[in-house]
Amino acid sequence: MSSDLAPRPDGAVPAPADGDNRYKAVQAKLGALGRVLEDAGLGLEELEASVRKNAQRADDAARDVAHAGLDPQFVELTTNVGTALGGAGRQVKKLIDTAQETADLTHDTKRTHSKLYGALDDLRSNRRERTPKPGFFNR
Repeated sequence: MSSDLAPRPDGAVPAPADGDNRYKAVQAKLGALGRVLEDAGLGLEELEASVRKNAQRADDAARDVAHAGLDPQFVELTTNVGTALGGAGRQVKKLIDTAQETADLTHDTKRTHSKLYGALDDLRSNRRERTPKPGFFNR
């Protein structure tokens, strides 16, 4: 398990900003965004575990350095590393919670979008006649 942040090997991009606002395109983008946020949450959970483990190791090392009778500055420096890593772990946890909340809101938005526009898209998609594009009557 590595705590290095790196791009995903699959090069996943949530959704291109291409201006395609058709119903099915919006549904696909919302679905992709939700999946990417959930995947990010899993990666962040791994990062949090690694950071917390390293914080504990630093605390253990500080205690060992103190018991070994080394210069107090090394004890203090090692303790500071453990404290900093503990703080980083708490911030990663907040990021995990934010990613999960955003994923949940994205799924809610997708469901709401489907409720509001799904039937209309079915009507428009199954007509033989061409219909005006969305926003045509707003001009």
